[in-house]
Amino acid sequence: RSSVQVLGGSNWSLVLQGQWMLEFYAPWCPACKQIELTWESFAKESKHLDITVGKVDITQEPGLTGRFFVTTLPTIYHANDGVFRRYRGSRTLEDLQGYVLQRKWEAVEPVAGWKSPSSIMMHGMAGLFHLSGWIRQIHSYLTGTLGIHVWISYGIFILATLLIGLFLGL
Repeated sequence: RSSVQVLGGSNWSLVLQGQWMLEFYAPWCPACKQIELTWESFAKESKHLDITVGKVDITQEPGLTGRFFVTTLPTIYHANDGVFRRYRGSRTLEDLQGYVLQRKWEAVEPVAGWKSPSSIMMHGMAGLFHLSGWIRQIHSYLTGTLGIHVWISYGIFILATLLIGLFLGL
């Protein structure tokens, strides 16, 4: 049984309290697979470090991916009572433990307030990522299920964008 807590859209706010290390990964990502055992070992030691270790699958959680503005994989964040810092150190077990034990995170600049995952701005970003996932599902339905050619699907989206723009403009 894994010691890593899986986070999603419904429980991500747990990271706003206490001290956390959070990894954003994708199942297909080679670098993510490479640190998987290290991350599990780090999670097993988390009780001694007084920290909770979590992970987010970006393929399942586009909203959280947008909220944390994840652009590279794997992305690791440290959170302490809602203050987020991006971890950019080595991904060895010793360095991860040292980051917490030696409080190296204090020397790292926190994520700016407007870019904080709990800010209204990043709440909107999460919505945009959800919208993009929804559009991708519609495209897959049109091309896969209904058998519509890809370019016709693109044309439908272009037409919908123009019509929505015209409607909003009125």
